[in-house]
Amino acid sequence: MRTELRGKVAIVTGGTSGIGRETAVLFAKAGAKVVVAGRREREGKETTDLLRTAGGDGFFLKTDVSRAADLEALVLRTVEKFGRLDIAFNNAGIEGNWIPIAEQPEEDWDQTIAINLKGMWLSLKYEIQQMLKQGGGGAIVNMGSVAGLIGSAGAATYIASKHGVMGLTKAAALETAKSGIRINVVCPAVIETPMGERLFGTPDARKFALGLHPLGRFGTPTEIAEAVLWMCSDQAAFMTGQSLVLDGGMLAGIKAPA
Repeated sequence: MRTELRGKVAIVTGGTSGIGRETAVLFAKAGAKVVVAGRREREGKETTDLLRTAGGDGFFLKTDVSRAADLEALVLRTVEKFGRLDIAFNNAGIEGNWIPIAEQPEEDWDQTIAINLKGMWLSLKYEIQQMLKQGGGGAIVNMGSVAGLIGSAGAATYIASKHGVMGLTKAAALETAKSGIRINVVCPAVIETPMGERLFGTPDARKFALGLHPLGRFGTPTEIAEAVLWMCSDQAAFMTGQSLVLDGGMLAGIKAPA
């Protein structure tokens, strides 16, 4: 069955590359008008070119999700241009610096939490406000991670931010369920994106990370984007407050040695 978003209006934060870009293009192919948000203008315009090539309509707005004024303006501009907001994929995030807690500067914590967690809260705040103003209804997917479900030595700040996203998603879903707004979270393991390359690009790091995935490979942006598309569609109409894990088997348990 083909997933349809015809007539819907969507926002994708962190839409300048990787999973965000792929999701924006899939939204456009499914018939949605798409507003792409991010901090990098050139890459954002590249994404909007791609969604227009795919037959879609949309625009890019430079946005820092850690700033309330930017998120408020993003939703306002979306409604000014397309009249409403039906879907949001809150994908913006950073990995921060992965170093032990005892060695980590306070500014590292502040930056990662500001973007990954405060930015998620601000995104939800203004998206929900608009959806309620329209009379309710809508679908929001937050970008989580397997890091929101496990611990990992040396990545405490990132882990904390993603655990926060998991709790925030559940609370937001409960607050909005009676208004017909569905809020869920997608939780990938390592995906072939620029972030994945930064974290696991060296031969040793790649070998280690691949060993955590029983399927023996990393995921692709398209695989995550397809899941987000489904979660935002009417095909997932009975799903809210839930996490969808796409991890190549990582969380299933300990893989037996070869």
